[in-house]
Amino acid sequence: MHSVTGYRIWIALLIGIIAVAAALYARQLDEGLVTTGLGLDVPWGLYIAQLTFLVGVAASAVMVVIPYHLHRERAFAGLAILGEFVAISACIMSVLFVLVDMGRPDRALNIILFPSPKSMMLWDALVIFGYLLLNVVLARSSLIAERNGVDPPRWHRPLILVSIPWAVAVHTVTAFLYSGLSARVFWFTAVLAPRFLASAFASGPACLILVAWCLRAFGGYDVGREAVIKVGRIVAYCAVVNVYLWVVELFTGLYEGSEHHAVPFRFVYFGGGESASLGPWMWASAGMTLVALGLLMAPRTRLSVRAIRWACGLVVAAIWTDKGLGLIVAGFVPNAFGGIPSYKPTASEIAICLGVYAFGGLLLTLFCRGLIKTRVEMRCARLEETT
Repeated sequence: MHSVTGYRIWIALLIGIIAVAAALYARQLDEGLVTTGLGLDVPWGLYIAQLTFLVGVAASAVMVVIPYHLHRERAFAGLAILGEFVAISACIMSVLFVLVDMGRPDRALNIILFPSPKSMMLWDALVIFGYLLLNVVLARSSLIAERNGVDPPRWHRPLILVSIPWAVAVHTVTAFLYSGLSARVFWFTAVLAPRFLASAFASGPACLILVAWCLRAFGGYDVGREAVIKVGRIVAYCAVVNVYLWVVELFTGLYEGSEHHAVPFRFVYFGGGESASLGPWMWASAGMTLVALGLLMAPRTRLSVRAIRWACGLVVAAIWTDKGLGLIVAGFVPNAFGGIPSYKPTASEIAICLGVYAFGGLLLTLFCRGLIKTRVEMRCARLEETT
């Protein structure tokens, strides 16, 4: 009874947040992007920051699909379909954040009406929508197979093999959107795409662990201790690679001695101009990363499910801060006049972001409810057979 009431309250809360965000977005459509903190110096802000983060979260599917379907690790059985649900929700939210960032969202049709092979936006749209479609098909076939108590169809495995390089392409092409802009010295680096992949393969599985924990606490769906521990190792290894690549970037930007290249790196941790508040966020991100790595690697805590959950929460928060606030805002430093522009999201901007996340959360909640319902039906059917 309490679980049903809690579920209804949760759904009502999500719908309420979506309604408020929709009203604010209608105002943004009417008045323009003047309702946000964006401007000529910083045309990309909180909205696009969520895109860069969420395409990484979509990696949660491939990081559990590989060991389960290719290496036959049965411990990942409970996480495989859950990862596909998270990937679907993340892809849809990524598309929504692009649309709310546009003053004229109808102009997104120009990508289809006037395609150009040189446009990275075209390729990014293709890989995101393609990855979304793959996960929808795979999740549906997996859910049907589980409901019927049979193995997935034979064509399921070839699609799994296609989804693996496709997931890599999603993060690589998104990174190319930034690294292809030679005027932005903070993004103009060949290491950006590997950094995107490393951070994606850390944040995606970390989000999946948190979702699995919520399902266990409120839905009775347990993926198992072994799966959590193994995914925790994946998060740890990928987070280490991400830290290493960031250190390489710092060395390149600061050691060479060019003031123009050093400005964005100094801005990230020490601020400047009217945006001095960015420094504490980035130091907090570095601190959370180190604490998370300590929990995931220390002998006393790396086998503790509770410690792994805390570590995954810290990894998600750290990578969101780094890829969102740090990567996007610092990319516009210095501006065309060598100065440090200021950017501060407005309350409307933040509320619309929460609305998009609420919509994604609503989708994920409905997907997980269907999965739990299927498991309950199967359990009842087995009890009837035995009796």
